[in-house]
Amino acid sequence: MKATLLKSEDYARSPWKNGGGVFTDIADAHRADSPVKDWDSLLWRFAATPIVAPGPFSHMPGIDRLQMVVGGRGLVLKAPGQEFDEREPFTTVRFTGEHAIVTELEAGPVEVVNLMARRGAVEIELLALSEPGNRQLSAGTHLLYAARGDCSIRLDGADFAISHENTLKVELTGASTLALVAGLAVLGSIEIVA
Repeated sequence: MKATLLKSEDYARSPWKNGGGVFTDIADAHRADSPVKDWDSLLWRFAATPIVAPGPFSHMPGIDRLQMVVGGRGLVLKAPGQEFDEREPFTTVRFTGEHAIVTELEAGPVEVVNLMARRGAVEIELLALSEPGNRQLSAGTHLLYAARGDCSIRLDGADFAISHENTLKVELTGASTLALVAGLAVLGSIEIVA
């Protein structure tokens, strides 16, 4: 197990693919053989971003997306013939980058976290941990983001404190046991499959 604390003051900022806003880039990975780190070489990305006004999402062919509201409420994603309901915070929605999505804000601006991955190369999961208890983590990369205040976790008997908006990046070569001790954490799990 390798655990690295990612501090919010070190996060990079980058524009949305469509230029409509700015991501706070928490962690990402690109193909090792690519000379440039761009959308074409992206394997996965975990980021936070505010959505302050209704508007279109970026078109991202070949990218699977998971999203969760962590601040505010009332977000709905609308696509032709489909709706993704994020009105309640800490609800995960899954959609593809090909969807023509437009946001609707029913109660003002929101803050979301996104976990994006190259389809066929990476499998991803995103969920909120709000109740103390154990869960199994498989081999891969796991990101524990303190989205609402400080939180504490225990991983295979080792205790970690994560300050508000910081992230613990855990790289596992085998299964491990994670326990939320206190607070609330957003868990993003990434497994490279191809």
